[in-house]
Amino acid sequence: MSVAFAPAAFAEAHGGYTIGVSNTVQGNGWREEMICAMRAQALVEGDVTDLIVAHRNTDSAGQLEDLNNLIEAGVDAIVLNPSGPDALNSALETAIDQGIVVVAVDAGVTADGAYILSNNQEEYAYLGARWLFEQIGGEGDVVYMRGIAGVSADTDRNNGFQRALEEYPDVEIVHEVFTGWQQDQGKQQMFDFLATGIPFDGVWTSGIDNVIVDAFLESGAPLVPVVGADNAGFVSQLLEVDGLEGAAVTNPGSVGGAGIALAVDILNGDAPEDRTVLVDPVLWENTTEEGRATIEAAQNPDLDPEWPVSTTIPGWTDYTLEQIIACDGPGQG
Repeated sequence: MSVAFAPAAFAEAHGGYTIGVSNTVQGNGWREEMICAMRAQALVEGDVTDLIVAHRNTDSAGQLEDLNNLIEAGVDAIVLNPSGPDALNSALETAIDQGIVVVAVDAGVTADGAYILSNNQEEYAYLGARWLFEQIGGEGDVVYMRGIAGVSADTDRNNGFQRALEEYPDVEIVHEVFTGWQQDQGKQQMFDFLATGIPFDGVWTSGIDNVIVDAFLESGAPLVPVVGADNAGFVSQLLEVDGLEGAAVTNPGSVGGAGIALAVDILNGDAPEDRTVLVDPVLWENTTEEGRATIEAAQNPDLDPEWPVSTTIPGWTDYTLEQIIACDGPGQG
């Protein structure tokens, strides 16, 4: 099934840029915040007139189709969350050859001439895994809940996770599963494993976190330390669920808005010297007074539970909280 673009969206921008967006995962809070950050940042960028968004659940073949449609639409820049580092190169290289600015967010691509603005995914996994392994005393069995096989962000996170494992040789992976970064799927996978009765000491999640805690609570299983992202629901659980030991590693979906800002900078002749820009994560743990204070300050009841609480990236995004929640972009309405 192809994504159809309205002919009006193809109209050449008058006095501004048209930016295309390509994303391959729907129904995931992180990705939804990313899209809303893109729309909100495009709205406040004075140079952006139109935003064409291809946002659906698909694979690399589907994303290639979407990218080719965006190129045909005559966009000035493409900001994408890539399904893989190499699979999209034919379309991305065509875009770059035509003078279209290409910015990959959340994960990298290998197309020559593309820019990458990403959360540091390897460090994200390493920080959380190291905390978890220390929390269980440097030995024991952990459940390893990954994202999507073959996607750059998952590969980078696995590299960070394995780096932490090398430092803690007495930690074993008792169960490894790919959640697809889908809440319902990850929760059911946790239910299924809990039902086996196999003992384990901790859970590392690739951002599917609050529903994992829900699975423990709803099944009546004893809580173990859990690592997740800074999603609003999980951040609240770290303060409110009795007996839960956990840590949130920041992974702002607002990196999508930063990608729009970077694309506009490049179009305006202000490209960074390095084509790769990484946003470094930090870890918030609920097992120390300092960590709990940070978590309390980060809470935001106005957000969807599956949205990261890091709704902006200082130095990159300019929209307000109200604008990202509204999720409106230029050319809408």
